[in-house]
Amino acid sequence: MDPDEDAYGQAIRDYHERAEGFEIVERDDGHIAPSAGPAMYFSDYDEWGTDEQTALDHLRGSVLDIGCGAGRHGLYAQRQGHDVTGIDVSPGAVEVSRDRGLDTVEQCDVIDVADVFVSDAFETVLMLGANFGLVGTAETAPDVLDGLATVTTEDGRILAQSRDPHDTDDPHHREYHAFNRDRGRFPGALRMRTRYKTFATPWFDYLLVSPTEMDDVLEATVWTRTETWAGEGGLYTAILEKER
Repeated sequence: MDPDEDAYGQAIRDYHERAEGFEIVERDDGHIAPSAGPAMYFSDYDEWGTDEQTALDHLRGSVLDIGCGAGRHGLYAQRQGHDVTGIDVSPGAVEVSRDRGLDTVEQCDVIDVADVFVSDAFETVLMLGANFGLVGTAETAPDVLDGLATVTTEDGRILAQSRDPHDTDDPHHREYHAFNRDRGRFPGALRMRTRYKTFATPWFDYLLVSPTEMDDVLEATVWTRTETWAGEGGLYTAILEKER
């Protein structure tokens, strides 16, 4: 991502440096709304949902933090004694994570992990903050998850958080779900970009799925959902492990 497209990273930088900033999410159906804001990317363990907290009890070995943002989950794992590598497409997020003390951070897209890291490099992958969505679409998910299988050990695991898109009464979201079904997509498939001041990211895909829809996504991969913890507002976190 070019720096002049890094709306997300610029918002994180401004919050890190001056405790100010906002983030606007624009969807491909024209829906525009503010996000929870960059403060959430700096939240501490005590502010996280019980599903994320419980999942983090299952950290093991070296850790790859996907979409590390401001480094909140990676820094927690690092404080627990794990070797952690964070990746993010945002140069601003990479800069802030390093500044906050995450030892190893790379600007990298999750689709490219198998080209950047050696096989069997990690024992745990974090896709928290609903970042299972970074698989992109039902079509791109197998390639992303195959790449994560390559860079993890035989008993490697993914701690993956998503949000059940069906857990909403918002008519705008339900209309979008119907729009997606008409296009042959998962109801919770998002085509979106984020905006901040004069910055706007490129359009990208982000996939929200229910637990059973997650299983559908995993079916074409070596991964299977073995344990799941429910959070609030439709959030949940699952352990994904390789089938043996």
